[in-house]
Amino acid sequence: MLEKLPLCGKAFADMMHKVDVWKWCNLSEFIVYYETFTNCTEVETNVVGCYWPNPLAQGFISGVHRQFFANCTVDRTHWEDPPDEVLIPLIAVPVLLTVAMAGLVVWRSKRPDQLL
Repeated sequence: MLEKLPLCGKAFADMMHKVDVWKWCNLSEFIVYYETFTNCTEVETNVVGCYWPNPLAQGFISGVHRQFFANCTVDRTHWEDPPDEVLIPLIAVPVLLTVAMAGLVVWRSKRPDQLL
């Protein structure tokens, strides 16, 4: 398996060199090449009687990712808790409403003969 996977990597590298380097982080530019690479690694792993993915294949695929996609960063939103002035009412109001509704149900269940 470790002899055959580099052939998949070389074929992928050859295909990726057809794509401009600045487009390497745009999946739509090379998705067909990546699918071919993934299928190749799966087939070659299965041919030698191993399951896919496995730790060795994943290590190889991670190496290919580091080679081609190391500079691709994902801008993630940094989530922060709201200030206490906002957070406390957002917690307290539902709790108080729950207690009030439970109290209303208990009070109403003790007085079944009267209408509201």
